[in-house]
Order: sequence, then C-alpha cells, then structure tokens
Amino acid sequence: MSSAISKLIFPLSMFILAACNQPAGYSSSSQDGLTAFSKDSLVEHIRVLSSDSFQGRRPFSLGEKRTVDYLSRAFAQAGLEPGNGNSFFQDVPMVEITPDCDPLMNIHSAKNSFSLKKMDDYVIWTENTDSVVSLKNDSVVFAGFGVVAPEYNWNDYAGLDVRGKIVLVMVNDPGFGTADTTMFKGKAMTYYGRWTYKFEEAARQGAKACLIIHNTAAASYPFSVIQNSWGTAQLHLDRRNNREYRCPVEGWITGESANKLLMAAGGDSSWLVKANQKGFHGVPLGITIATSMKVKSVFNTSKNVIGKITGSKRPGEYIIYTAHWDHFGIGKPDAKGDSIYNGALDNASGTASLLEMARAFKSMAVAPERTILFLAVTAEEQGLLGSKYYAEHPLYPVEKTAANINIDEINNTGKTKDMTITGEGQSDLEDYLRNEVTAHGRYIAKDAHPEAGHYFRSDHFSFAKVGVPSLTAGAGVDNLEKGIAYGKQKEDEYNDKRYHQPGDEYDAATWNLDGGMEDIQLLFLVGKKLAFETTWPQWKPGSEFKALRKQLP
Repeated sequence: MSSAISKLIFPLSMFILAACNQPAGYSSSSQDGLTAFSKDSLVEHIRVLSSDSFQGRRPFSLGEKRTVDYLSRAFAQAGLEPGNGNSFFQDVPMVEITPDCDPLMNIHSAKNSFSLKKMDDYVIWTENTDSVVSLKNDSVVFAGFGVVAPEYNWNDYAGLDVRGKIVLVMVNDPGFGTADTTMFKGKAMTYYGRWTYKFEEAARQGAKACLIIHNTAAASYPFSVIQNSWGTAQLHLDRRNNREYRCPVEGWITGESANKLLMAAGGDSSWLVKANQKGFHGVPLGITIATSMKVKSVFNTSKNVIGKITGSKRPGEYIIYTAHWDHFGIGKPDAKGDSIYNGALDNASGTASLLEMARAFKSMAVAPERTILFLAVTAEEQGLLGSKYYAEHPLYPVEKTAANINIDEINNTGKTKDMTITGEGQSDLEDYLRNEVTAHGRYIAKDAHPEAGHYFRSDHFSFAKVGVPSLTAGAGVDNLEKGIAYGKQKEDEYNDKRYHQPGDEYDAATWNLDGGMEDIQLLFLVGKKLAFETTWPQWKPGSEFKALRKQLP
C-alpha cells in the first residue's frame, strides 16, 4: 500500500549534472534517480502480471512459471545482478496439503451432545502430512486469548495443562474492546493478537488442536474470508527436516458455535468478557470434540526472485525492498462466472513497483553506497511463506541488513494529501518516511484500524521477526481533489467487491496511478537516504522486536 510525492520533471541542466560522476558534497536528497520512474512502465508491468494468461499467479502453477520468468527477465533488463550467486532465484521448498474433512464436528458434554457443520460453523486444516489426522473425543480447554506475554504480566495458560488437548482461544489481544489504554497497546493489536501467534503458542504449550473464536470486529474481516481462504488445499513450508512441533489441527470456529460450546460447559458468552480482565486464567470446559480429516500432501518447490545492486562503499551492508508476486490462482467463480483471481492491486501493483524501484536505483549517476536488494517473494497469501523462508535462510546476513521496505498494494484512486504507516510506533524507518512526506507537503494520517494488526499481515513482518527494522506504508484516503469521504468510499468499495476476489483486475478506465507513483517515489527516497548513511535505523522503545535486534551477532 502507499501514497506520496508528485512526480517532478526536472530541468535538463540538473539531469545532466546528476549524470556526471559524483560531485563533491553529493546528497542523498538530490533528484538523482527520480526521473527514471515511469507510470507507463508501471502500468505495463501491472497489466501483464495480472492478465488472465498469468492465471492468478498461484505457486506450483503455470502462472508461477510465467511470473518468475517475467520477473527475472525484468530484473536483468533493469541491469540488476543476480541475487543468489549466478541465479535470480531462491528455491522455497513447500508442501501443498489438501484436507478432506468429515462433514461434522461432534461435541459431547455431561449436559448434551450436538454437532457442528464443516465450513458453516468451523473451518479446520492441518500442517501435518500424515494420511489421517483425528480428534478422538479430546478434551477442550478455554484459554482466553491464548497469550503468554511476560512483559505485560499476562499468562492465559497459567496453571493449565493443555498437552494433548484442544484449546479454544479468542482472536486479538486483551487490549481489544476495552477502554484501558494501558492494557497491552490498547486498541492497537500486538503480535499476541494475531492468529498466527495463537497457533504458535498453543503448539508451545503442547496442545493437540487450537480453535480460534471468530469475531468480525476483532479479526477485522468476516467469517466468509476464512471460508474462502482455508479448509481447502493450502501451501506450507516443507518442514520434514524441522522437528518443531505444530498442533495437528488448527482452525476457526464461529462466535455462535463457540457460545454453544461454552453453554454446554455450563457457561455463556460472559466468559469471553472475563478473559479481558487481569488475573483471568483458562479453564477446562468438561466437553470433548471428535472429528477427522484425510490428508493429501504434495511436495514441490516455489521460487523467490532476487536481484541486487552492489554498494559502492559498503557492499556488505544491505537494504532490502520486498513485494509478493503471488495471488490465489484459479478458484471459486464469482457471480459473473470469473474464476481467475488476477490480483491486480494485490499484489501485481507492488511487484510492478519493485521493478520500477530497481530501475530507478540502477539509473542513478551516483551508485548507492550500501547494497540494495530487490526480493519478489512467493506465497504471501498462504502465510508469508516466501519471506519467512528467506528470513530463516537469508542469502545475505540478517545482522548486516539495515532495513526492509515492503510494498503491498499501491494507491490506484488518484493523488492524496496523506499517507499511513502500518503499525506506527515500531521503528525509526517511520521517521524517515514522515520526513519525506512532510517535505513534499503531505501528512501522515493515523491508522484508521489499528486493531486489525496490519503490521503482522505482510512480508515485512518476516523480517521484523528476525530483528530487521521493517516498514510498510499504506495508501492515503484524503483525496487531493475529492476529499476524505471519497477516499474512504473507494477503499471500502475495493475491500467489499474486489479484495481477494476475481474482481481485482486492472481497469484502465477506472485506475488512477498518479498517487501510487508519488508513493513509491517516497519509498525510493527513504531507501536512497539509507543507502548513503553509515548509521543504522533502530526499533523504537515500545516495539515487540527491539530485543531481537540486540540478539543478532
């Protein structure tokens, strides 16, 4: 996402000056590189990457082959060096797991027995590659938010033994839905509120299964998103050589179904409210669950695509730009019968921006002093898998990586006065961007939905989790000509009608990329400043990731 500076056309004399060798007193704030940006080039990349012939760019498909071939050629044409030895590719071993679930989940308690319906009442899956995965009348424990956070003096698992049991937990974290701004980060979600954390913590506790109670406000999306995204074939990293334990069953359950479980245990929805209170401890529910799924596993390899510009003075220090090239491929047809999930905005636009960014850096008359990496990652839509794999198997040392700047969707509704920072309050990179935004007569707007935890939902997060200061900026809504109401209307329209749907297609008649061009130029200027510095951006004091940076060699 993004939004910022008007594209400037500079006098020819200044362009000639920039084309000379580095002049004395050269400044990273100069115009060098900006004139290389081309809206026509950006549009063409988006148009090609989101075309029907690329089949929605799902990993393991013909669409992947066409996509990674296109990107490697584009990197080479931009003059980038291969980023992995002599190759533009990093192999990402993955497995496609298809669960064939029983139609019902059977619930039994001392009071009564009943069943829940697959997909209507719950959605489950597994990362286990065994041929059959079952819950065999296993006990259920309600573990509140499923959070263990020593820095907040919070432990929902205190006094509980959930080994081999099913944990029922709430989405988001204890700061959500309360007026207490001192509890966690108040309305703003921490990583403890993210569903990925819930599964990770349940596994650390030795649980057999983890079911998250869905709530539209707390999750920031309706249950239909879960129904459309999970419960079918899913990609996961190939963990055959990694003995890290995962819960054999993971999934979501509707709020209504969760209430049925609590009532069967002699409770009600008031237990969910109590879980927000300090001192809450989880409780066994005295109920059991039985269901099973047959599992089909197919191992394969996807690809990240990486190119680089070697730094002129500090080649062993790195700035990495990322964007995910993948989308959902061919899936459920919409009302018009369209079954190709083209992913034009999400994220052909970000991937195209990465190509423009690379061309701009390569065009500079004065080469960046730090090495710039351009990484188009696979399988973001399947759980940030490509970026996660890179972060776990970096081609360049994490401790020498100064920053990650991620581009996930750009502004396609015209110029805006504002821009947003996703997860504001995390790192110094926000100050770099704020300075550029302000210098160009714009402003940083507050995140309208901090409870949604957007900072944990794109590829920069994989780098944050290993300690690298990481930035994703969001498109503004304060439209330069039509105001905030118009901008919010266009944002809502996209989220309702096109996000993760076949309708996310490039449309020359309705797309206006003037604002998107300004935004990616601002992100270019941030990276350019970093490229000529000797200092290192830091995590802010309140960040969950500050300690991770200190742990690096």
